[in-house]
Parts: sequence; C-alpha cells; structure tokens
Amino acid sequence: MVFRIFRALFRLLAIVTVSLMLQLVWLTGKRVFPQRSLLRTKLHKFVLTSWARSLACLIGMRIATEGEPPRAPFFLVANHLSYTDIILIASQMDCVFIAKKEISVWPGMGWLAGGAGTIFIDRKNFQDIPRVIGLIDEALGEGSGVVLFPEGTSSMGETILPFSPALLEPAARAGYPVSYATIRYDTPLNEPPAHAAIGWWGDMEFAPHFWKLLLMSKFQATICYGEDAIHADDRKILSKSLWNAINRQFVPMVHAAPSTNRQL
Repeated sequence: MVFRIFRALFRLLAIVTVSLMLQLVWLTGKRVFPQRSLLRTKLHKFVLTSWARSLACLIGMRIATEGEPPRAPFFLVANHLSYTDIILIASQMDCVFIAKKEISVWPGMGWLAGGAGTIFIDRKNFQDIPRVIGLIDEALGEGSGVVLFPEGTSSMGETILPFSPALLEPAARAGYPVSYATIRYDTPLNEPPAHAAIGWWGDMEFAPHFWKLLLMSKFQATICYGEDAIHADDRKILSKSLWNAINRQFVPMVHAAPSTNRQL
C-alpha cells in the first residue's frame, strides 16, 4: 500500500507539472500567433494531444482500439462513463468536445474540460444553437473533430442511457454526418471493478475518485468505432438512429446493477 501511495503522489505531481508546462506553451503561443492562423491551430493540436497522451500514460491507461476512427474533420458521438473518456478520445485524435455550460464552473471537471477546448452549450436556450454551430464550423474548418456525449450524463456502464436530442440539434440543423463509437473500461483482477474505479457516476466526488484512480496499477480503455456515419436533419430521428447504432455494439461494463448516474 505504501508503494501505491508514493506512486499516486508521483503521478499527481507529474500530471500537474505536465499540465502547467503545456498550458504555458499554449498561452505563449496565443500571444505569438494570430487567432485562426495555421500555426496557432497546429500548436493547439499539439498541446491537446500531448496533454491527453501524457495523462493517459501517467494514470496507467492502456488503450485498445477497434474499427477505424473517422477522418478529420468529423462529428463523433460516444457513450459516457467517466471524465477519463475525454483523455481517451483526445489522446487518439485532434478534437474539441461539446458539453453543457454548467460543467465549466465545476471544480476539477471545469478545468479538465476547458483545457480540452470544450464548446459549452446552454441546453435550455435554443438561441445559443447558432453560436455553437459557428464554433463547430470553426473547429471543422480547422480540420479538427467535434465530440459529443449525447447521454448528457455519465453512467456506471450497465446500459446506454437515452440520448438528449437537444445536444444533437447543432448537428441536425447544420446537416453534419455523425460518426459514433463505444467506450469500455476493464481492470486487472487484483484491482477494483471498472464501474467502481473508473466510472464516475452517482454522488461520487471528483477528488476522492481521482485519487483512487491514481492508486491503481493500470487499466484498459477500449474504444470501438462504428462503420458508417449517420445523417438526419431531424434531431429526434438522428438521436434515435445513433442510440440504436451505439447500443448494438455496446458491451456492458457491469450487469444487474442499480441504475444510477451523474449529470454531466
């Protein structure tokens, strides 16, 4: 146990150091390179990908992929299990995330999401849709991908929760073809089960959960990409089609468990 604690402390120190260094690089680049310039775009891609890959390595995430990821620019949706989903996806591809605006002020999570270049959306205000579409267009125009977790919440991985059509309104209104993927975590036999150690749901607090994650030796993250993108100009039809596609290839992370989730 003593070794685990020292390893966790080392990981935490390394995460803070790497994050601060890359943040400094990005802030310096923002001052040097003009907004929307090619060099600034490339720098952002480098900083985000380097940050995610570094964190994945430091927290013991071993990544496995199935299928072919979409080619940039793309619009991708996936099931949502934990804040580690952001690290997993960002380590694999250049992208920005869409999330509800409330996350931006959450301790820990707000910093994590903001650092990943998240586009925050006011789900209760449809007048915010044009702004979000503009930001999506900007990201796609720069050759990036846009990632959304349409469940609107993270779950323990028992099943795929209903999708929020409101979160898919920008994609439907702009006519974006939407790719999809499923995420799953597995832990070694000598570690706690993935739904308890990796999944972040219910009334779990971020800091204690993250510390327990750092205490683990390693875990596997598997992302499975769907074959074809889905297109629909109606958000409800798009939502249903994507839910069906993800549910078909979803492998539960836990069985016969209470249905509890955390709003994200």
